[in-house]
Amino acid sequence: MKTILFLCTGNYYRSRYAEILFNWHAGRHGLDWLAVSRGLALYSGNLGPMSADTRAALRELKIPFDGYLRLPQPVSAADFQAANHIVAVKQAEHRLLIEANYPDWVERVEYWHVHDLDFCGPNDTFPHLNREIAKLLERLGEMAADG
Repeated sequence: MKTILFLCTGNYYRSRYAEILFNWHAGRHGLDWLAVSRGLALYSGNLGPMSADTRAALRELKIPFDGYLRLPQPVSAADFQAANHIVAVKQAEHRLLIEANYPDWVERVEYWHVHDLDFCGPNDTFPHLNREIAKLLERLGEMAADG
């Protein structure tokens, strides 16, 4: 089983959604990948284990998430080392954090451009993540088919 690591700032909203959505679809497509998610700079003001917006979006898709209800987790060097692929969900926000704390990994990360709540709401963020996850799954599926 290969591991994909999704990174965002707080591991509360975007990366958690990406992790759960990826695992849901990867399991149904028979891909030998498992996603985990972590945060680059956890925020203590979050309420509960996962964003209410993330839970609502997953409910709407009828994707169970009870098994993912845990407090946000900070990324560690071991998380980077264990991952076969790494995605930071917003380059402008996360590249600097990775450069400052994990400089050896900066060029090994795939950077997306999915905004947080400071730029747009869930009605834009989740569809954007859906598209990015679909493209990633397609690439991984093609790679598996090519051997």
